[in-house]
Amino acid sequence: MSTSKPKPKAARPARAATGRGSAKAAAAKPARVAAPKVAVSKPPSKREAKAEERRAAIIAAGLDEFVARGFAATRLDDVAKRAGVAKGTIYLYFTDKEALFQELVRSALGPLISRMSAPPVAGGSARAMLEGFAESFVRDVAQTRRGDILRLIIAEGARFPSLSEFYYREVVERGMAGMRQMIEYGITRGEIRNPALLQFPQILAAPAMVAVIWQGLFARLAPLDAMAMLQVHIDLIFGDRRTT
Repeated sequence: MSTSKPKPKAARPARAATGRGSAKAAAAKPARVAAPKVAVSKPPSKREAKAEERRAAIIAAGLDEFVARGFAATRLDDVAKRAGVAKGTIYLYFTDKEALFQELVRSALGPLISRMSAPPVAGGSARAMLEGFAESFVRDVAQTRRGDILRLIIAEGARFPSLSEFYYREVVERGMAGMRQMIEYGITRGEIRNPALLQFPQILAAPAMVAVIWQGLFARLAPLDAMAMLQVHIDLIFGDRRTT
């Protein structure tokens, strides 16, 4: 008589950990969050610093040569000699004489124009903005070599239309836009009462140009207090400052 063997019991599937113990285990091991990578700017290498020094020396020498000889008579050979570099070195930075002049304008006047083009600070007065611009212009342009750039444009711009067109785009157009922005702000605040200034923002800048021209031509004969002159002009625009 045959007897059948009992079938082995099937193994039960393992239970997933549940309950209070598993929750504690999960809480004990929080997910790791990668720390954000912070970009660290490396200081320029000696080679890069040397290259920047040469570039700055070429620009400074270019200003000296342009002022001394005029744009037409300036030669890159003379610029290289004054900068203490080979002529070929100049072409590593600038394609030609005009490109050198353009970079001279950008580096010398660009920061001032950018400040002029910045939106007005809410709550500040338009008068204070114009006074700040006047002080910056006298300190950073009229009384420095930067004024020579403007005098050079006045002297030679008609003979070299590409130079005057570049100067208009980079300096004049942006500067006038900043002036209009300031005038609109002054009208909104009730500080400027003549809306015609929006059509002729050149009126605001005119005394600054006079200061630069006077400094170059007549200062040794009749010194001009440029800031005092600009302050009188500001009083004409806004009215005399009230004193309490």
